Amino acid sequence: MNSFQFLVALTASFGGLLFGYEVGVMNVVLVMDAFRIFFKFHHWNGDGLDEKGQPTKDVANMMYRDLKEADNKATLEGLITSSFVLGALCGALMATYLGEKYGRQRTIMIGACIFTCGAVIQGLSARSWVMIAVGRLITGLSIGCNGVLCPTYISEVAPAKIRGTLSSCYQLMTTFGIIVAAVINSIVWYYTNVKPEGLGKARSNIWEEVSNFEWRFALLFQVVPGLGLALLMCFLPKSPRWLCSKDRDEEAVEVLAKLNATSTSDELVQSELKAIQEDVAATRAAGSSSFGELFSPVIRRRTFITFLMQLFQQWTGINVIMYYQSQIYNEIGFTKFMSTVVLPIINNFVNFISTFPGMWGIERLGRKTLLVIGSLMMMVFHISTWAFSTQTSKGKTWQYLAVASIFLMVFSFAWTWGPVPWVYQAEVFPLRVRVKGSAVGTVSNFLNNWIIAFVGPALMKAWSTKTFLLFAAACLLAWVYSQFYVIECKGVSIDEMDAKMAVDNIFKQSSTSSTVPYFVGIAEFLTNVIPLICRSFSLMMKWYSVESTVTKSVEVEMIRHGFSPPDTDSIDNTNTEIITHNNGHGVIIEEWEKLEAIASNALL
Repeated sequence: MNSFQFLVALTASFGGLLFGYEVGVMNVVLVMDAFRIFFKFHHWNGDGLDEKGQPTKDVANMMYRDLKEADNKATLEGLITSSFVLGALCGALMATYLGEKYGRQRTIMIGACIFTCGAVIQGLSARSWVMIAVGRLITGLSIGCNGVLCPTYISEVAPAKIRGTLSSCYQLMTTFGIIVAAVINSIVWYYTNVKPEGLGKARSNIWEEVSNFEWRFALLFQVVPGLGLALLMCFLPKSPRWLCSKDRDEEAVEVLAKLNATSTSDELVQSELKAIQEDVAATRAAGSSSFGELFSPVIRRRTFITFLMQLFQQWTGINVIMYYQSQIYNEIGFTKFMSTVVLPIINNFVNFISTFPGMWGIERLGRKTLLVIGSLMMMVFHISTWAFSTQTSKGKTWQYLAVASIFLMVFSFAWTWGPVPWVYQAEVFPLRVRVKGSAVGTVSNFLNNWIIAFVGPALMKAWSTKTFLLFAAACLLAWVYSQFYVIECKGVSIDEMDAKMAVDNIFKQSSTSSTVPYFVGIAEFLTNVIPLICRSFSLMMKWYSVESTVTKSVEVEMIRHGFSPPDTDSIDNTNTEIITHNNGHGVIIEEWEKLEAIASNALL
C-alpha cells in the first residue's frame, strides 16, 4: 500500500466521521436543559439540585436545574432520535441509483452537501419537534447514502490483501466522530448547565425558554465536517471499476496507475485493469441488474448473510448505549456531571481505541472469527452489567463494576461487530449488484437502528437495566448465526468472490428430487457442529438416491479429514486422481466450498 491509497481511503472514511458526530451529539443534546425545555420534554419551576443530584432549597448548594419530566417525554425523544435513522434508511435506497448513475465519488460529495443542509435546519429549528425531526431526517439521507458508498468506494480502490483494514477506516472514523462530539459538547454542557442563572427563583411560566445557545451550537457545528468532506472528495479519483463499467477505460487505467504509484504500462496496473474489464464484460453479458437478482440462487446466500449481519449488529444494543448512555449512567446512580461528561468521554474513547485491534484482526483472524468472538464477549458483558446494576444500592463499587461492564461491552463490539459488517457487505457482491447488495445491508442496519432508537427510551423506562438481558439474548443468536452460517472471505479478491459463494452447476442440471438440496443443506449446517455427522449424512443420502457426483464430493471430503466412509472403493479413478494431484488440497477445497454454497442456498 502506498501513501496515496491510504489517503484516498482515509478521506472517503470521513463519511463515517459525519455518522459518528451525529450519533455522539444526540447523547449530549438530549440531556441539555435548554433542549429539554425548548421541545417540552421537561419543564422547570426554578427549583434546583445539589452536586449529587438531590433536591435542595439552599440556593448556595444548588448546582443544576431540577427539571420535571413531561408525560410524553419518551415518545418525543424516540421520534426525534429515530427520525435520523429513518432518513438513513431512505438514503441507503437512494445510494443504489445515484451510485451507479453518477459514481461513488460524486455521490459521496452530494451526500455531504445534503448533510450540511440538514444540520442547518436542525440548528435553526423552531419550537416544534417536527422541524428538528425533518432536519435529522435530511442528515439521515446523507448518512444512509454514504454508509453504502464510502465502504464500497474504499473496497474498490484498495488492494485485496489490505482491503479489510482500509475498509475498517470507515468504522474508525465513526468512532472518532463520536468522541469528537462527546468532548466538544460535554464542554458546552458544563459551561451552560452547571450553576445556571435563575436557580432558586420561582418561574411564573414553567415552560419558558432558557438560553438555547448550547444545543443550537452543538447541532450547527455539524456543518464543519459536512463541508469538509464535500471539499476533500473533490480531490479524490473516481472508482476504476465504475469507470470501466461506463466504458471509460483510459481514465480507469490512469486511476489505477496513480493508486499503485506507477505507470499505466506497468504489469500490475494492466493485470488489474484486465480483471476489472473481464468482470464488467461478464456483468454486461448477463444483462442489467435488479434487486430481484439479489435473491437468485447464485447471490441470495450473501444477501441473507449481509442482511442478518447488520440486523444483529444493531441488536447487540450498541446504539442504545451510544444514544442514551448518559441516562443509563444516571440510572445506575452516578452524579449528573459524571453521567454527562466524564463517563461518556471515557466510553467513547474506549470505542475509538478498540477499533484498532479490529483493523489488525480483520485480516489476520478473519471476518467470521471476529464475529464469533465478539458475540460471545458481548453476551457475557451484557449479563454482568445487569447483574452488577442490581447491587448498586450496596455501594459505589457495584456502580463502577456495572460501568466497567458497559465499557468492556463497547470494547467487544468496537473491534468485532463494529467494522466487520461494513467490510463484509462491501466485498462479497459481484460488481453488477455490488451497490444494490451493499444497500440491502445498510437498509437492514438503519431499519433496525431506527427500531432500537425509537423503542430505546421506552425500554429503559419500563425495564431499566433488565434491557441488557434482552441484548444478551440477541448476542447469543448472533453467535449461532456467525458460527454456523457466515462464510469467511478473508484475502479473497472481489473479482474471485463468485467462485467462493456460487452454487455448483451440477445441481442446476440435476434431475433429482427438489428435496435433495434441502438434505444437502442440512448436512452442511450440521458438519460445522459435529464433523462425524458427515458419515451419517452420506448414508442417508444414499438411501434417498442422491446423484453420485454429490456423494463422491462428500466422501472425498471425509477422506481428507481422516474418516472412513462406506464403499470407499466405489470412488472412481477421477476422484482418486483429484486426491493425489497437487496433494489434492486446491481442487478438493474448491469442491467443498462449492458444496457449502449449494447447501446454504438450499436451506434458504
